[in-house]
Order: sequence, then structure tokens, then C-alpha cells
Amino acid sequence: MGRVLLLVELKGGNDGLNTLVPYADPTYRDLRAGIGVARERVVQLDERVGLHEKLAPLMDSWKAGDLAILQGVGYPYPNRSHFRSSEIWDTASASTQTLSEGWVAQAFNGTPIAKGIGVDCVVADTNVLPSAGPSLRTIVMQDAENFLRQADAMSVVPGVSDGGNPALNHLLSVRQEINAAAAGLRDRLRSAPAPVDAYGQEFLLGRQLDLATRLLTAKVPVIAIKVALGGFDTHANQAPTHERLLAFLATNLATLRQNLIGAGLWNDVVVMTYSEFGRRARQNASAGTDHGTSAPHFVMGGAVKGGLHGVYPSLSDLQDGDLRHTVDFRNVFATLAQGCWGQRYDFGLRQPQRLGFLV
Repeated sequence: MGRVLLLVELKGGNDGLNTLVPYADPTYRDLRAGIGVARERVVQLDERVGLHEKLAPLMDSWKAGDLAILQGVGYPYPNRSHFRSSEIWDTASASTQTLSEGWVAQAFNGTPIAKGIGVDCVVADTNVLPSAGPSLRTIVMQDAENFLRQADAMSVVPGVSDGGNPALNHLLSVRQEINAAAAGLRDRLRSAPAPVDAYGQEFLLGRQLDLATRLLTAKVPVIAIKVALGGFDTHANQAPTHERLLAFLATNLATLRQNLIGAGLWNDVVVMTYSEFGRRARQNASAGTDHGTSAPHFVMGGAVKGGLHGVYPSLSDLQDGDLRHTVDFRNVFATLAQGCWGQRYDFGLRQPQRLGFLV
């Protein structure tokens, strides 16, 4: 099937300017006089930008050349609603469209998938929209043992029929799908070793990455796994909260990398962070930032071509106080669909560009 895509959703709208810091731009200091990251707290990547020091655990990946940083990712006519912008990202729609099918599912429209173990995607958080659609079978599984116990409790009882009731027919179909997934996962998950390096447990992301690692080392043949880290909606007193989130994210992604390298799986997995939007360029009166537009995103994996990709948005050419995006997120998705699964899909773009972050 190709590579497994591990999506890491940063819920709330991560502040890209304090993540990939334009430390050499004096305009950054003007816009962020109170919450800007001091130059000595930046891990410099080149003469213009650097990572917040709390992201230093990612530097092993950067130095190894398997961390790509995509700059200025966003979309035209951005929407600042958490719900609506998340929906746009998850369905790869234009800001004027409303789609119900997720972008991962869209990539497989018309493509037969081997129906081996009864599941194609595993969501370890609660948002299934990226893989929602008739072409894929997706399950929400935040705890493997609990999922298997619940599936056992839903075992099919011989002789039960829907009696011609469409609603009951749907329920029975769902039960059958869950049982098929559980049957395919049970032996693999229960024999999967615990990750060599343990994940932090301060946030749910640690448990979710633990489960993701078990799924990968057990070689469960899924095309995508999704996890999430919340708390990025930093309107007030942003600095301590944001630093804590960045530190946890970086430490756990570094642990994930070590575990997958140790298991010989780093070339088989592509990890990508995403968030519904970035924050406004100028800080607000509460030492925080409000909903904005574009932001950088990380892509990691043995097949990733590391380095900075795309163009950092100009701080002196804002659009209504927001950063202008330089990379349409649908081009990122088109690149992932082809690089991970060999699927060519345009996601509504007339001429989707394949970006150069996957080899």
C-alpha cells in the first residue's frame, strides 16, 4: 500500500510566527514587542529563521535531513472560525465550498483497496473527518484494549435480522464492520511490543502516539493514523502555554522518530503536523494572539527531503493584518497522496503542484 501517513492535528490554531521565528526581521520585534521570542532563544536554521528553543528536540531530525518545514501554508480567502477552517482543511475544500468527504478518503475514490483486516484508517483522537467517506473504513480507537473489549461485547448474534427496518439494518452493518475490524486487529495489537522509548503523558498525545507506534510495529496495514494535540488557541498570556505545548510536541515527535528508527520503520511512515490556521501577525492587548491565517508545518520521515520548503510570508506585506499564504495546503495534500499512496488527486486545484519534500 505504500507509506503510512501519521497526521498530527494541532487544535486551536498554532502560532506559526513563534514556532518558526523570523528572528532577523526587525518587523517581527515591532509586531511582537511583548511576546516575541528573543533571538537568543531561537535555534537558528539559517540567517533569517529559526525554531523556538522548545523545539530543539527536533534538531536531530533536522540534522539528519528527514525534517521538512513547510513555510506559509494556508489557503485563499481564509476563514477564522475554528470549526469552519478545520472543516476546510479536513475536506480540502475551497473556502466557499462545503464538502462532507475527508481529503484522505477523496484520494482513494475509485481505487479498490485490499479488504484485509477490516480497517483502513485509525483515529486515536475524536476528529475523523479527514478519512470520512465511502472509500475507506475508519475506526476511532483511543485505547486498544478498551476497543477490543467493546467489540467483544458487540459480537454478532446468529439469527438476528433487521426485519426490513432501515435504521436497524444500518446498526447491524456498523456492528458487523466493527467486529471485522476487531477481528483483524486483535492478534496483531495484543502481540505488539510496547514502544522502546516511552512517551510523555502530560497530554493525550502521548497515549495516542503510543497506540500509533504499536499499530505501526505490529504492521497493521492501514493507510493513515491520526492523533491530535489541543490547546493552541492562545488569546491571552500566550508565551508559557505555547512553550509548554511546543516542548511536549517536539519531545514526543523525537521519541516517535527514535522508536520507528529502532523498529526499522522510519522509511515507511510520513508524519505531518497541521492546524486550522495560524495567528494574527501582531500580538493583542492580552499578551496573546488572535485567529489568523497561514503557518508553518512539519513533515518528518525517512523518505522526507529535509530543509525549509516554500517561502516565509512577508511581515511587511500583510493582508488586513494577516500573513499572506505562500503555499496552498491542497498542494501539500496532493504531494502526500502521491508520495505516500501513489494516488494522483487534484483536490479541486486546476494544476496541483507536487512539492519537493518527499523523495
